[in-house]
Amino acid sequence: MNEIKDTYKTITKPSEETLFKDRNSKFFGYAFPVNSEEDVKLRLEELRKLHHTARHHCYAWQLGTENIRFRANDDGEPSNSAGQPIYGQIQAFDVTNVLVVSVRYFGGTKLGVGGLINAYRSSAQLALEASDIIEKTIDVQFKLSFGYDLMNKVQRVIKEKNLEIVNQKLELACEYTIAVRKSEADAIFSIFESIYQLKIKKL
Repeated sequence: MNEIKDTYKTITKPSEETLFKDRNSKFFGYAFPVNSEEDVKLRLEELRKLHHTARHHCYAWQLGTENIRFRANDDGEPSNSAGQPIYGQIQAFDVTNVLVVSVRYFGGTKLGVGGLINAYRSSAQLALEASDIIEKTIDVQFKLSFGYDLMNKVQRVIKEKNLEIVNQKLELACEYTIAVRKSEADAIFSIFESIYQLKIKKL
């Protein structure tokens, strides 16, 4: 039986600014947690304001835990000399929902494609090393609908199985949205499904 992979690594907060230098060129590195392409845009705009005289803002991002989306951008550097090496570090650190940016100030000496690849890779590596990388679980959400008479039963399962209640509505009937680790989802579903007069559905 294949084990379900239900964890992923990401970062919790923006990294410290890092600096990599090569022949007078300066590469300022940053890593940010992001959850959407909108987040990516906002972070890039912030950096463009902060480093408005820099010549290149090269970056790569990756979003998602199962359906992965990513992009690498050379921002005017020779093709694949910047974005791709940055993305390579995102893969090497095995993180997702992350944006890594390297801002370059040109120092007057051309580094050549090999030099650029090394510089952007090193800059991205420093930024990720300066980040707080944590492991999170991939969760499945279920909606439970039940009468008040079942409240104790439901609470007992939630407590025993250490489940997270994401949302609750207690009106005429009770409605809980719970988050369950993906690898345990089927088992938890069966437990709740077996409770008479409780409705459960996957969100």
